Amino acid sequence: MTPAARLAAAIGILDRILAGAPAEQALTNWSRASRFAGSGDRGAVRDHVFDALRCRGSYATLGGPDGRGLMLGLVRAQGLDPALFGAGGHAPEALSPGEQARFAEPLPPEDDLAALDWPEWMRPRLERDLGPDFPSVSRAMRARAPVFLRVNLARVTRDAARAVLAAEGIATMPHPLATTALEVTDGARRIQQSAAYREGLVELQDAASQAAVEMVPVSDGDRVLDYCAGGGGKALALAARAPGARITAHDIDAGRMRDLPERAARAGARIARARPGGVEGQFDLVLVDAPCSGSGTWRRTPDAKWRLTEEGLARLVALQRDILAQAAGFVAPGGRLCYMTCSLLSCEDAEQADRFAAETGWSDLTRRRFLPDDGGDGFFVAIWQRQDRN
Repeated sequence: MTPAARLAAAIGILDRILAGAPAEQALTNWSRASRFAGSGDRGAVRDHVFDALRCRGSYATLGGPDGRGLMLGLVRAQGLDPALFGAGGHAPEALSPGEQARFAEPLPPEDDLAALDWPEWMRPRLERDLGPDFPSVSRAMRARAPVFLRVNLARVTRDAARAVLAAEGIATMPHPLATTALEVTDGARRIQQSAAYREGLVELQDAASQAAVEMVPVSDGDRVLDYCAGGGGKALALAARAPGARITAHDIDAGRMRDLPERAARAGARIARARPGGVEGQFDLVLVDAPCSGSGTWRRTPDAKWRLTEEGLARLVALQRDILAQAAGFVAPGGRLCYMTCSLLSCEDAEQADRFAAETGWSDLTRRRFLPDDGGDGFFVAIWQRQDRN
């Protein structure tokens, strides 16, 4: 495919996404229908689509709100040749006089463009919640997210894992956010076929998520409940830190945990699974990685950013309150409760933590907010110790 044909393909895919199709589904359907496209073509088209979704607000301002307009915005923002439009063959149609006039206009300042790449209703919230960090976070969220690996220190050192990966053409460097974190600098597409991955030496996990798990106080022998386990990434990370801990994973949707036995076997971890709603007993540590907006991860799932509504956020905040109350009931006297979200919004993070502490009287052990400026995703963690009132 020519560069112009790749733009045309991205335009068609974006129009389907804007009409309501999930981004991954639209890309998969295009790939299946476009057998002529090689891996390089598929990667380039995917990059165009995800760049446009990350920067949908600013690209629409620069080019227009539909698929063609977003690609016009991308060409302007990235300084590409506008002659790609109308280049013949499978290229998009040539620029209209009005579109040509747009290209003659100077670009607005980068911070002004970056601020447009949040849903309009959300901007005032984020400006308030992030304060002076709002411009830098907005800029960071327009770029592709790094690929991170978590080294399974129960099996290998970080340096040894790097060497094994390098032998398979996967270049990495240690990341300062966590002692287990490696940032992949080359060869990311080889990871899941690598021996290091297949043998459980490394797992894909964001660096901020790893750093949050490192904050959690856990020891061998502890009874641990991962209450909203999902795929089990946090449970696996805890098992690597404390192989003698007795870890139970639970999720209200058992299907989310279907790959956990295989992942645990690969990592050499012992993790029990509770059926949905079937948790019994009390635990020394209860981890709640709560359902949330995912706003801290929107570099990775940018279409989700534009689907969230104020009403949807309000429902999530209410659900988080309910889940915290449920999880607190499983904490043993003197035990710890850890609350996490991959969010940038205070209503899901600090405000939830303040409310819980005020209602329960439990002791705050620690809190931290991670921003994309730190290198990983946006993330929040708060940890309390149960204090029984007389």
